[in-house]
Amino acid sequence: MANALDPQILKKAQQWLDGNYDAETKAQVKYLIENDPKELVESFYKDLEFGTGGLRGIMGVGSNRMNVYTVGMATQGLANYLKKNFAGEQIRVAIGHDSRNNSRKFAEHVADIFASNGFTVFLFDSLRPTPELSFAIRELNCHSGVVVTASHNPKEYNGYKAYWTDGSQVTAPHDKNIIEEVAKITDVDQILTGQNAENITILGEEFDEIYLNKILTLQLSRESVLAHKDMKIVYTPIHGSGVRLVPASLKKFGFENVSVVAEQAIVDGNFPTVDSPNPEERKTMMKAIELAAREGADLVLATDPDGDRLGVALRNKQGEYVLLNGNQTLALILSYQLTRWAELGKLDGKQFVVKTIVTSQMANAVAAHFGVKCYDCLTGFKYIARIIRNNEGIATYIGGGEESFGYLAGDFVRDKDAVSACSLAAEAAAWALETKGQTLYEWLQELYVQYGLYREGLVSVVRKGKEGAELIQKMMVDFRENPPQTIVGSKVVKINDYLKSETLDVVTGGITAIEEDKSNVLQWFTEDGTIVSVRPSGTEPKIKFYFGVKAPLASVEEYEAVLATLDAKIEAIKEDLKLN
Repeated sequence: MANALDPQILKKAQQWLDGNYDAETKAQVKYLIENDPKELVESFYKDLEFGTGGLRGIMGVGSNRMNVYTVGMATQGLANYLKKNFAGEQIRVAIGHDSRNNSRKFAEHVADIFASNGFTVFLFDSLRPTPELSFAIRELNCHSGVVVTASHNPKEYNGYKAYWTDGSQVTAPHDKNIIEEVAKITDVDQILTGQNAENITILGEEFDEIYLNKILTLQLSRESVLAHKDMKIVYTPIHGSGVRLVPASLKKFGFENVSVVAEQAIVDGNFPTVDSPNPEERKTMMKAIELAAREGADLVLATDPDGDRLGVALRNKQGEYVLLNGNQTLALILSYQLTRWAELGKLDGKQFVVKTIVTSQMANAVAAHFGVKCYDCLTGFKYIARIIRNNEGIATYIGGGEESFGYLAGDFVRDKDAVSACSLAAEAAAWALETKGQTLYEWLQELYVQYGLYREGLVSVVRKGKEGAELIQKMMVDFRENPPQTIVGSKVVKINDYLKSETLDVVTGGITAIEEDKSNVLQWFTEDGTIVSVRPSGTEPKIKFYFGVKAPLASVEEYEAVLATLDAKIEAIKEDLKLN
C-alpha cells in the first residue's frame, strides 16, 4: 500500500517517525502509513498554514493537522519574531483558550514555549471568552497574545489566533513577517521548552472582575434595566467559555431573571447536544428556544464556544421565536447605542462606527441618520480594530461589527465581544419595553419602516481537502474572467475586486483604486441596488456568497409581505448564479 503513495508524503511521514516526536504520535503515523493512505495524504500533503489569522485545522498527527508540534512550531516562530521586533524589551504575552478538546493542553504548551524564550507569560487558569484575552493584552501591557480556539467550527477542529500589542489580531506588516518566521521553524528540535516555569502567572477570577467592570461602563440605560430587572432571559453557552462570564455580566447590568440551558452549560469539547456549535444555526439554538417557550422568555441569547459570536432570538406577536441573523443583531445594537448616545447628548460629530464590506448597508443608513461616520472594511475584526487604532486620539469608536454574528461595543477590547454584546442586547430590550412599550422585535420592524427593509442571504459552498481548495480557487478565477452581466434581470453596473484593489465602473469602463489591503473578494452591484459578494473563507474549506437586497417598507403591517418578496428575490439570485 505504501509503495503507491507520493514519495514526498512518505518522506515527510518518515521524518515524523525518525524525529523527536512522542511514541503515541509515531504509532499513529505508522498506523496511517500501513492502514489509511487517504488520511495520510490529508495529514501530510502540506504544512498546516500559519496564515494571517493564525492556525486552524483538524486535530490529529501530521504536518497538516493541529497538534502540539504544529502549535509549538507556530509559537516558536512567533516568539522569534517578537524578540526581533521588541529587541531589548522584557516581552509580555497573554494566553487564553476555549472549551475544545486539547485546548488546555495546547495553551499550556504555548505558555511553556513563551516562558522558555524568556517572556513574561499570563495564562488564564481555565477557559475564557476570546474577547477577555484581547482585553488582557491591553490591560496587562502585553506585546502579544494567543488564544487557542477554532471558534464555531465542528468539534474535530482547533485553532490558534495571534494578537498584537493593541489587543487585535495581527495585521500587516506583522502578519506576513510572523508567517516568514514560522516558516523558518522546520524541526521540532528548534522549539524551546521546559525552562523558566516561574515566568508564568496564572490569571483567575480577580481578572474577570476587572473585565466585567469595564463592560459595565458601556451601560446606557440603568433605569430601564432596574424597571425590567425581572425580564425573562434565556442564555446558552453551547458548552463553551461564555458560561464563565455572560451570566455574570448580565447580573452586573442588573438582570435578575436569567435562565441558563443546563445541559449546554456543561463544558464539553465534543458539543454533545448540537451538530454544530454555531449560534447562526437554528438547530443549535433549539434547546434555548424550547426553554424560552416554556418560560415565556422575552429574549434568547447564545454564544459560540469561544464567546465572541452572539446569537439572538426574539419573540414575535404570534409567540414564535425568530432567530436574528448577524446583520439584524448588529442593526439593533448599533441603533440602540446611537439612539442613547444622542439622547444623552454624547454625539458631537467626533464619533464613528465600523462594519465590514459584506455586512448590511443598513448600518450605514443608521449611522448617517445620526451624523456618525461609518467606515467599511474588509471581513475580519482585525480590520475593524485597525480603524479603531488609526482613529485613537482623533475620534471615538462607539460600536460595529460583521454579519457573521460578531459585534464590538467600546474600544477596550479589539475583537468581537459577545459578553458585552449580550448585555447590551438585553439592555436594549429593557429600554424598548420601558420607553416605547415595545418588544425588541417590534422595534426592529419600526427601524425597517424608518430606514428601509434590508434583507441578506448567505450561501456557503463547502469543498473539503486538497481537491476542494483547488476547486474554490478555480471558481474565483472563473468569476474574475467571466463576471455576470446581469443578476435577476438587473444590470451589473459596478464590480469591486479587492484582490486587484480596484473598482470597475461597468458602464463607463472607468477604474478607480480601492484603498484597502488586497483580499480575494469580489463584489457585484446592480442597477436596482442588489449587492452580491463572493469570498473564500480564510478559516474554513468553503467559498461564501453574500446577498444584499432592499425595499421600502411603508408600515409594519406590510413587513411579512415585503420580506417574502425580498426572500424570493434572494432565491432567484441563487438560481441565477446556479447555487441552488
